[in-house]
Amino acid sequence: MAAPNCWNDTADYDFEALTNALNRFLKLKTMAVGLKRFRTVADMEAVPRIRRPNPAEKLAMDQVVGQARWIGWTLGITMDNLMGQQCGAVVGLAPRDEEFLSGERMKGVWYGTLEDSAAHQAAMTCASHGDYQAIAVSPLTSRRIDNPDICLIYATPGQMITLINGLQYTGYRKCAFTVVGESACADSWGRALSTGEPSVSIPCYAERKFGGVQDDELLIALPPSFLPGIVAGLAALDRAGLRYPIPSHGIQKSPLDSIATSYGKS
Repeated sequence: MAAPNCWNDTADYDFEALTNALNRFLKLKTMAVGLKRFRTVADMEAVPRIRRPNPAEKLAMDQVVGQARWIGWTLGITMDNLMGQQCGAVVGLAPRDEEFLSGERMKGVWYGTLEDSAAHQAAMTCASHGDYQAIAVSPLTSRRIDNPDICLIYATPGQMITLINGLQYTGYRKCAFTVVGESACADSWGRALSTGEPSVSIPCYAERKFGGVQDDELLIALPPSFLPGIVAGLAALDRAGLRYPIPSHGIQKSPLDSIATSYGKS
């Protein structure tokens, strides 16, 4: 039994098998990573082979995640390591206080009026503040975080819709996602940490400039409990001939031959 995450999930997931399956079915470009919050700094520092940033360097949360998925590091941070409240509030390390909600810092940069900027800040979905003091981010396959609060998977649009098809294969429900614009981490890890629901985002300017997110990438954040069902759904789609990469049938030939492969001749 694994240590509980924030959802009190103590399942012992085989993250190596799960990520190998995701890579087999989706051909992901980078490592899937886990993010876990800790109630004390000491608990975070007990994670095996944890790296701490240079205290003189202030990072964006996008960079912390980027170092885990591109380099494979296991990185531990507190609010003192982050460049400001905008990063910390999304993951619950800083409050959504009057200064945060004012929107003053984004006025004239991302939004034309203070009213618009404040409306954006209010629209951001953030994890609750006050319960946790530290965060660790690590590749799922490292097994250094035994049961993360959420998993982060970066994918192209074609990979992402295939992943969602796997998610919806059993227990179908319509998925709804949000777009706050800049600070899109609120649509992904902020929303997932707040609701426990799979959350897809279009990564924003800052995620691409500082976090290494590529031009063709989307992000899904979700609790680990969803991964086994996604993998099972992807395997079922694969058996039906519905696979990634999706080959182009062509725009001039009738689709009936291709459709018959999955749906049958009738």
